[in-house]
Amino acid sequence: MIRFAFASLSPVATLTAACLAGGIWPWLALIHVTVVVTVLDRLTLRLQSADAAPDAPQWALRLNILLAVLHLLLIYLGVWALAQNGILSIWQKLAAALALGLYLGQVANSNAHELIHAPGRWARRLGTAVFTALLFGHHASAHMRVHHVHVASDGDPNSARLGETFYRFWPRAWIGSFRAGLRADTLARARSARRLWSVSHPYVGYCAGALLSLALAYGVAGPGGCLILLALAGYAQMQLLLADYVQHYGLRRGRMTDGRLHPPGPHHSWNAPHWYSSAMMLNAPRHSDHHQHPARRFPCLGLDETTMPVWPYSMPVMATLALFPSRWRRKMDPLATRWQSRIGQSASHPASGRDTRPQDLSSSQR
Repeated sequence: MIRFAFASLSPVATLTAACLAGGIWPWLALIHVTVVVTVLDRLTLRLQSADAAPDAPQWALRLNILLAVLHLLLIYLGVWALAQNGILSIWQKLAAALALGLYLGQVANSNAHELIHAPGRWARRLGTAVFTALLFGHHASAHMRVHHVHVASDGDPNSARLGETFYRFWPRAWIGSFRAGLRADTLARARSARRLWSVSHPYVGYCAGALLSLALAYGVAGPGGCLILLALAGYAQMQLLLADYVQHYGLRRGRMTDGRLHPPGPHHSWNAPHWYSSAMMLNAPRHSDHHQHPARRFPCLGLDETTMPVWPYSMPVMATLALFPSRWRRKMDPLATRWQSRIGQSASHPASGRDTRPQDLSSSQR
């Protein structure tokens, strides 16, 4: 757990110093979440085994909770610093904003994702609070009720199609997941045997939480604070959608003879074995195992490069590459086509005829 704690917590220190002290710290914070991560990924061994210590789930949850509290504080510290801290020059603010946006997008989002999968209502609510503070609360519903059910199919707005650029995927995924999550939540409430007040609809909470987040930004930095929060939240949301884009690009589940989708397998998500970026993002790049075992805590996720698609570079590098569509397609389309061919071959020989439909995780995890 030490490497997860160090990799995910250490940027909080440099970002806090950047916001409060200025000087060289904004540049060090930006170098920390970019150059340092890339260099350590390249210089150190790639770790493939899971850290399955007996107490790993308990320590993982404690780290998740600590990170979430720090992330909520860091968001508004960043808003204040970028809007009102007079010791920061415009270039220092730009460096701090880029570093903070990258950290919130790659680590805060990954941590909130872990929490909404955690056992325990309060942990899940804390994860939702982080998403909501970043004006992205609906992701908590869309991820659980839509993405995990329909991943790697046209039913999931957050699974990118072969040949689709990120710039076409981005608005389609944002709008599609908002609508699909709303529809799934509304249907779930309609099926409930209990009488539910309209105000208890999750989307009411997401919208109210977003207004509260903007009010807090206004409280710490006035109207400029609201604009800064919108910019940081938009950048962090882009990072999350970039992650969705690269993690499922071009991979599709086939259908069984009765028309139902094959269950998510190890070959329906892209992965990366690079140790430091994986530790910083709480093993988010071990995505195949997560979709096969959504309740498994992040230190216990494994990676098998013989059965799971693996990117040629680390996840942050792949996300950057996705911003350049021609280079992305030149690198990824042949790999995705090759893996899709393997998926088709394995799907034509199903292991059994039992009902293996993906379940709506919301009923057991939320």
